[in-house]
Amino acid sequence: MQLDIFEHSRDLMLRNDVLGALEQRDAAAARCAWCKLLAEYPHDETLPALERLVLTLERADSAPITDHTTAAEAQRALRGEIEAAARQLWGDRDAAAWLAPLWCQLGQRAARLAFRAERADDHAVPMFLKGGDFESAAGAVQQIESWRRIPAPLAWMAEARMRLEGLDASWCLLAELAWLAPARFDALTRRLHDPVLTRLRGQFDAEFDAAPDANATCDDLAWFPAWLLTEKPALAASLGRALPGLQSAPERAMRLLLDMLHLERHGRQRELIAQRKVLRDLQPALYAAYMKSR
Repeated sequence: MQLDIFEHSRDLMLRNDVLGALEQRDAAAARCAWCKLLAEYPHDETLPALERLVLTLERADSAPITDHTTAAEAQRALRGEIEAAARQLWGDRDAAAWLAPLWCQLGQRAARLAFRAERADDHAVPMFLKGGDFESAAGAVQQIESWRRIPAPLAWMAEARMRLEGLDASWCLLAELAWLAPARFDALTRRLHDPVLTRLRGQFDAEFDAAPDANATCDDLAWFPAWLLTEKPALAASLGRALPGLQSAPERAMRLLLDMLHLERHGRQRELIAQRKVLRDLQPALYAAYMKSR
């Protein structure tokens, strides 16, 4: 994370002294090093960004946040000048690493805030996720009553589970999210950057069209879990752990495909033929995807 241009110059050395203290999160040392840089190079272009981060350490607040408005303001400050300064000095990746403890601290301060659906972004969980503390994020989600029936906390838990345990352990939550809130499922799959999930999502987008006569929408993603079984039957056990939802057509289709795969394994052809007809009537595009490999 050190600046390495003009390696032996005096101004570079002084800048690196400030950066080194910031990396150690030593506010007093960072302020002292910043003052030396200011005294010798008062026009150095990094001074404002460096001071912004020094002030961030100096003004660290551990007091609990007791209302959602204060939580929103604290997040705006962290996402605004503080993040901009860190990115200017270190670039995106290293800035994110330096900011992560600040997000976790903010999550700890907001940990007592109750979940409010209309202020979901101001809850502690998104802060823990931003800071990479996925254990705390998962623990905080579990404190939300009926979290598995609410789009925001369900998406949060799916992300935390993905980060902690990987994709195989997360399919059931991802399926529930796709049925309950396809738009959130869309955003989450893009943010996770998981190579397997990204590839399957791209294949689904290219091949599946729930309503051929209409424009594709995020709502089509509700069919993704069922389609997945046509492409990856081995995921039946993982997807079968999804809890019953609102019994929407996409959910019924996935349950139907689980039954059909079971019938296939046991050679129960008469029952299988009847179930295929049900699937064809429910969703012709899904039926076509299923029959493609038969």
